[in-house]
Amino acid sequence: MHIPSVETTEIELLTFSEALAAANTPSPEYDINKWLYAPNFYSEYRYILGTKGKNPLICVGINPSTAKPDALDNTLKSVERIAHGNGFDSFLMFNVYAQRATKPDDMERTCNQALHRENMEAFRYLLSIGEHPAVWAAWGAIIEKRSYLSRCVADMLAISREYHATWYCAGAISKKGHPHHPLYLRKDEKLKPFDTESYIQLQMAGVKS
Repeated sequence: MHIPSVETTEIELLTFSEALAAANTPSPEYDINKWLYAPNFYSEYRYILGTKGKNPLICVGINPSTAKPDALDNTLKSVERIAHGNGFDSFLMFNVYAQRATKPDDMERTCNQALHRENMEAFRYLLSIGEHPAVWAAWGAIIEKRSYLSRCVADMLAISREYHATWYCAGAISKKGHPHHPLYLRKDEKLKPFDTESYIQLQMAGVKS
């Protein structure tokens, strides 16, 4: 379990560029030739966790929990299985919001704009890795926990258009249009196209109402 000990505004954040530089520095804790982990230490936030490859699947959840290199939780194990089962050689776990919290109810009530800004820089980096970025929307109905999460997704979608990313989902879509969370999906689940434009219009309309 990870319960946030402080608001992220109360801690000194590494910028994403600083975190990436550290992630590419040899570590006694894990193999940097296999893993991308930024920041490269366990903290109140995480930008990226995944494996390195030429054809990665970028999976987008809501927020990070306890996973780290060589110690994946069940959600990340499912992400890795489904990535490989759909022809990708690696997976990269990203999140709508970078604050660690095992229970989304423990997420901070107000968006830390500095953390969000650096998280979007991390997303830009992930989209730049491959020639045709593939992004798996996998945040589930948990997005309803905080009103700022839909705005974070809207920012992500705007960035993804710049990189001509292709969006996917897996499993059943909820009645409110949310993509399925990776946990409890069949291990042979196939990705299918996800209409992000229709989705975000629906969600933003709900935020404004």
